[in-house]
Amino acid sequence: SRSRSKSKAAKTDSQDAVESKAPEGDSAEISGMETFDPSEEAAEPVLDVPEEGVSPMERVHETPVEEPEDNGDAPEAGDAGDASGHGEDAARGSDAASKDDSIESVADDDDSDDIRPSRKPRPRRYKIQEVIKVRQILLVQVVKEERGNKGAALTTYLSLAGRYCVLMPNTARGGGISRKITNAADRKKLKEIASEIEVPKGAGLIVRTAGAKRTKTEIKRDYDYLKRLWEQIRELTLKSIAPAKIYEEGDLIKRSIRDLYNREIDEVFVEGERGYRVAKDFMKMIMPSHAKNVKHYQDQLPLFARYQVESYLSSMFNPTVQLPSGGYIVIGVTEALVAIDVNSGRATKEGSIEQTALKTNLEAADEVARQLRLRDLAGLIVIDFIDMDERKNNASVEKRMKDRLKTDRARIQVGRISGFGLMEMSRQRLRPGMIEATTQPCPACHGTGLIRSDDNMALSILRQI
Repeated sequence: SRSRSKSKAAKTDSQDAVESKAPEGDSAEISGMETFDPSEEAAEPVLDVPEEGVSPMERVHETPVEEPEDNGDAPEAGDAGDASGHGEDAARGSDAASKDDSIESVADDDDSDDIRPSRKPRPRRYKIQEVIKVRQILLVQVVKEERGNKGAALTTYLSLAGRYCVLMPNTARGGGISRKITNAADRKKLKEIASEIEVPKGAGLIVRTAGAKRTKTEIKRDYDYLKRLWEQIRELTLKSIAPAKIYEEGDLIKRSIRDLYNREIDEVFVEGERGYRVAKDFMKMIMPSHAKNVKHYQDQLPLFARYQVESYLSSMFNPTVQLPSGGYIVIGVTEALVAIDVNSGRATKEGSIEQTALKTNLEAADEVARQLRLRDLAGLIVIDFIDMDERKNNASVEKRMKDRLKTDRARIQVGRISGFGLMEMSRQRLRPGMIEATTQPCPACHGTGLIRSDDNMALSILRQI
């Protein structure tokens, strides 16, 4: 027999609560994109150790480039003060299902227990005004500087970067070993070292890539330095009156030594007495046995001229970059995205058009990965490769691009080459790009690079007359 029964939807009552979630370095991935995060560290990752016999100029794209300012270097992910922080909403709301007497279901009597369970309540998304109160004092860190009309990005989860480790004083769940360290023996050794270091309750410690081959004494010395630094920040915070700048990360010289120096480097030349003293003192603090490698450059010929650095700096302003086989790439930076066009040019030495396109695209992949770091290009990046008919050739170019991006310090998402020969990718913006930081819009063309032709301007004047 058939009977009528009314379905009952379970009610879910939940109390709203604000739940903050510590960032773990992983951003939301885009569907169809593969994410590269070689650093997996809370601060600037350390670059790979260069191969033996490699000229410094071949790795110049890995060296940070900055312009001097009147009041010193711009703060980078290290300023703390009074500002409104971000509160990540994770409050649970009640289920949307409710009892409706006007709807009846026809089923067997035994099916009353088979009613579909209520869905998991979706979290409520709070506005920042509901989480942060007016005149509330917060200790925040700048993770992204102000750019154009976009404001700076701040976080309350602080991170202090050292030579071999990163201290996160208020993120207990963020500790561990950098995922970039893949050797099982090194990871086991570092876990033992990290477990022996007494980290305060509520804090986290990450061992950076540079600490893979280091001893417990070296890592412990670096941690002690970061611990003292955090204690100084706490004392200054308690004594200061908001808004106030509490701490600014080290200048270019200190960051270069911290992130780029390794045991394979025999000498570090510094031009200028003040810069030499800063480099010498910082090296004595983090690596005392290597302080003797810091040398004061005093020759009459400028340091950059002797090592041909000026030519590399000048080439960064040229939108066209030549490739070894005769092809070239053209880099165009716009407000929406960075467009890179690959052209074969004079590259016609291969046996077929397909092979010429493949060789040019492989060379372009190498150069694009280098130019991204050299010019610090970020945001949405679209690369127009030369069209190739065979899918395996596209796969080879994709693999070459991903391999070259593994040493990049920024977080990168890479897509596949589409049917139009386009590869889409996004790159994390660590700081303002080189072009943006060192140039200003042309007053004649207003930054477009174009002015009206003589004929068009003459017709416009005649119409006005």
